[in-house]
Amino acid sequence: MRKVNTLVKKIDVAKLKSYYGEALGNKDFKDYVDNLDVSSAVLIKYTTSIEDTVKEKNNCKACPGLKNCPNTLKGHVYTAIKDGNNLNFSYIPCDKLIKEENTYAYKKNITCFDLPKEISEASFSKAYRDDKKRLPIFKYFKEFMDSYIKDKKGKGLYLSGSFGSGKTYLIAALFNELAKKNISSALVYYPELLRSLKSSFGSDYEEKFDFIKTVPLLLLDDIGAENTTSWSRDEVLGPILQYRMEEELPTFFTSNLTLDELESTLSNTNNGIEKIKAKRIIERIKQLTVSLELISKNRRN
Repeated sequence: MRKVNTLVKKIDVAKLKSYYGEALGNKDFKDYVDNLDVSSAVLIKYTTSIEDTVKEKNNCKACPGLKNCPNTLKGHVYTAIKDGNNLNFSYIPCDKLIKEENTYAYKKNITCFDLPKEISEASFSKAYRDDKKRLPIFKYFKEFMDSYIKDKKGKGLYLSGSFGSGKTYLIAALFNELAKKNISSALVYYPELLRSLKSSFGSDYEEKFDFIKTVPLLLLDDIGAENTTSWSRDEVLGPILQYRMEEELPTFFTSNLTLDELESTLSNTNNGIEKIKAKRIIERIKQLTVSLELISKNRRN
């Protein structure tokens, strides 16, 4: 039995040597193993794995982009790594993947609740600058960034105006710019936040609510579009604004309503007309923000 096993082993080694000899006929393979600086006995043992590394390295030379990467693990190249007089193999991230990850690393600082993807990718470079009505907003952004980066101080913005004029996009571009400086923010579609909070009673309500209250920069998007109730105004919006006002946390709003119109909307609830409570909310918003208006053509069409 031992003689049979020895014979099989010799045949296997002979096959490996033969296969390795054939592989050396490939110039790319030969160039690769010449640079590994390990014994031929080791190279013979790993011929198939080395062929895979050469194939993936050649794929990278004609890289079709990360989306169409043909390698086994997208954005990585199978690589032989010398370990003494042995070889280990590992998937190493390629330069393009590393560059992309570094480029978009700032996104970890931004949390979006129920807003379209284009909002999370907003940037000043892509923002329309052909509208003079936007100039006061860009002026405000520069002043806010200078102040906030210096000492984490600055009033937020209540940006009202026509539907589709780009209000949310512009504030998202500001938040993205600050995210690159490692400043955390949240962009929240306010009507959906209320539905989410209501459905999370008894589960993660406190966690969601506390995050919205305490995040360094907050956008409440499309405020006034929700179905106003005493609960949404007095138990959700009021405490959020009160906490952020006391802690001097910049808070931003977008709305199709002016502050006067929002006050009227907030005063009408299922409990009837409650002007005093609505006025308190508006006073908090005024304490937290600078108010600007953007009346422009609908950019969504």
